[in-house]
Amino acid sequence: MTMPGTLPDRCGTFTIGGHPITRLGLGTAQMSASGVWSHPTDAAEAARVLRQAVDLGVNLIDIAESSGPFNYEELITQALYPYAENLLLMIKGGLLRSPDGRWEPVPRPSFLRKQIETRLWYLKLSRIPLFQLHGFSPHAAVADQIGLLTDMQREGKIGQIGLAEVTVAELAEARKFAEIATVQAEYNLVNRAADPLLNYAEAANIGFMPWFPLATGALAGQDGPLAELARRRNVTPTQLALAWLLKRSPAMLPTPGTLSMQHLNDNVAAVDIALTAAEVDDLDRSIPRIDRMARSVPYW
Repeated sequence: MTMPGTLPDRCGTFTIGGHPITRLGLGTAQMSASGVWSHPTDAAEAARVLRQAVDLGVNLIDIAESSGPFNYEELITQALYPYAENLLLMIKGGLLRSPDGRWEPVPRPSFLRKQIETRLWYLKLSRIPLFQLHGFSPHAAVADQIGLLTDMQREGKIGQIGLAEVTVAELAEARKFAEIATVQAEYNLVNRAADPLLNYAEAANIGFMPWFPLATGALAGQDGPLAELARRRNVTPTQLALAWLLKRSPAMLPTPGTLSMQHLNDNVAAVDIALTAAEVDDLDRSIPRIDRMARSVPYW
């Protein structure tokens, strides 16, 4: 049952660049049935989901360039432009797609600048509110890669800087050159290899965005590891997995994606599940874990 009050009141907010952002956002990667580098399966339905999310109070939208060459920028623009004043679009970039389907980091900062400026054009923006660099390229110094982003901040083309698929050491190194607003890594009940990164981020007041928050659907099944507790609580396993994430840290900013209006509404309702300390302990003990870092996976 949805509790009274606005979404920020119900799930809390995290401040990014001086703006309070709902701790539950929306990702776009799951809007295609065929995986990454593709068009949305149903663009009209995807647009409806995006508009409904904003109507429900979601003001954090996660767009990864590895979801397709500008497909989702076009979708976002068609569905949400002109954008609500409090909407934060997070664009993740910094990879190149080779003809044989491999992903490679951009070879030099000038390529990254071109990627960012192209996305500004598609999104009809003069500034990307939050740009997340998708890992550091081995082809250029960290200072040069971060320096390109701080240059674009000064030019007004980037609002806040984030990082994805980095270690604690790389995050600490990057903070020598710029203020880092967010980090992103795979994180869910079964894979908590990024715990050190999450703990560092929370202590530094850096937002943490978990990708694969549902372990690629493994936590969402009616016969999965969350099913029994979900039945006792009269909620869905997906809602339970999201509630656990929100309970895990005040810096946690899940952005689950969906092409289903029902799943969107269910995901938003997850913010109203107040897990007890005993339930959290039970989940921590009973869910089998396979902790692994997946830095080579570019998807989200």
